[in-house]
Amino acid sequence: MKKRIAILATNGFEKSELFSPKQALENEDFQVDVISLEKGKIKGWEGTDWSGEIEVDYTVKEVSAKDYNALVLPGGVMNPDQLRRNEDVLVFVRDFFKQSKPVGAICHAAWTLIEAEVVEGRTMTSFSSIQKDLKNAGALWVDKEVVVDEALVTSRNPDDLPAFNAKMVEEIYEGKHDLQHA
Repeated sequence: MKKRIAILATNGFEKSELFSPKQALENEDFQVDVISLEKGKIKGWEGTDWSGEIEVDYTVKEVSAKDYNALVLPGGVMNPDQLRRNEDVLVFVRDFFKQSKPVGAICHAAWTLIEAEVVEGRTMTSFSSIQKDLKNAGALWVDKEVVVDEALVTSRNPDDLPAFNAKMVEEIYEGKHDLQHA
């Protein structure tokens, strides 16, 4: 059965942090769906300006974590800041942890995980400016290109995408992890 992966993002996602994992996952013949707050297209951000649009496959209200094998959260500053304020997003994210499924977050995407209250006791990395946010939420922050804590994969920035993508693919093939938890 073909693995199905959700990428959860909204306007302001870091362009490379959505497009690069999406391509890596599609290269494995996984079905990759872009999930967002509303239908239509969402705009990416690159450097200091808008760059790259992508079509939304489903809204977060139309899907459930049970429909997917894994979740990927791209960063950017605006994207996770908007997502973490939406209760449907938080329930969707939490459910991946409750169902012991792989979750990947890069850069500022950890903000959404903090708000979903799934980082306490986890070893993680992120963009350096939010390390205190993670520590305050109970995570052990480390400065590495990719960190895997059970089925939770985190990376710091776009430079880490090759390592992040490789670990996400590996974790998806491994499947559910009994010690993945909310």
